[in-house]
Amino acid sequence: MSAGDVVIIESGGANIASLQFALQRLGARSQVSSDPERITKASHVILPGVGAAADAMQRLKERHLDALIPTLQQPVLGICLGMQLLFEASDEGPAPCLGILPGRAARFAPAAGRPVPHMGWNRLTIERAGSLLEGIQQGEYVYFVHSYALAPSPDTLANCRYGELFSACVQRRNFYGMQFHPERSAKAGARLLRNFIEL
Repeated sequence: MSAGDVVIIESGGANIASLQFALQRLGARSQVSSDPERITKASHVILPGVGAAADAMQRLKERHLDALIPTLQQPVLGICLGMQLLFEASDEGPAPCLGILPGRAARFAPAAGRPVPHMGWNRLTIERAGSLLEGIQQGEYVYFVHSYALAPSPDTLANCRYGELFSACVQRRNFYGMQFHPERSAKAGARLLRNFIEL
């Protein structure tokens, strides 16, 4: 496997140590950076994220990365909030986002037995085959921590259900998103990260 040259965008507030360790276990070199030139030259780019969408977008704007990210040509992966930032907007704020994919993140409606945030293991339903999901089986468990989600769309590769159906994995052109945390998702997560860095 090619080790690649992965840049993790330093967008502030994200705990990226576990992601870097996961990549290291796969033999991939990774560097955390907010430098536009360094990001542009990377073979693969990962946009992680935790916290609020409006705050994350403000940090990207301060570094002029809100204009850069939509222009990237290499494979780009948004994880958790990072996936939501790839879309047009989020109700959390409300916040205009990067606008690469159409859609707006909405908050889960809490219900008996379904607290918000959605936290823990849940099963994927694969809707579209693709290189990112190679080797992933129907019903595979992955680990989620989120309060906002995107409705299924033509860009959805895999769904998940937490009361309502939502997009768990998406793709449009060279932009990919995982609402779950692959670095916390055991063997399935390791396979998904391997698939991404082999794109």
